[in-house]
Amino acid sequence: MAANPILRAAGRPSPHAARLARPLLLEAVQAGFPSPADDYLDTALDLNEHLVENPAATFFMRAAGDSMEGAGVRDGDILVVDRARQPRQGSIVVASVHGELTVKRFRTRDGRALLLPENPDYAPLVLDGDEELDIWGVVTFVIHKAG
Repeated sequence: MAANPILRAAGRPSPHAARLARPLLLEAVQAGFPSPADDYLDTALDLNEHLVENPAATFFMRAAGDSMEGAGVRDGDILVVDRARQPRQGSIVVASVHGELTVKRFRTRDGRALLLPENPDYAPLVLDGDEELDIWGVVTFVIHKAG
């Protein structure tokens, strides 16, 4: 993967970054809302600790479009992208093809890289090596608004 000046600037942790731990309830919820009684409190949860395995190599990015709806990635969702992870068969990746960013499912077949959409309205990108392909990172979490 080539170094990206945008990511270099944005990838550095802020010296003002603060931990933001919030209560984590002990009980898993099936439906409805649990009692706010203290017996349900397990510990505190900092979403940065939960969502970010490699802080120096992780960035957040907003998804645009509907080509990955079948994978649960919706327009406007926030993607947690880890540049330290190597893409494997079936990983959802953020890639640059000819300088244009896309999020797709990554596969290889017969020595070719494939970037597959999760929406039948879009065609797969079959890369035979002549294209400029840069895998920026692997999507580890997708955050979207409920409802």
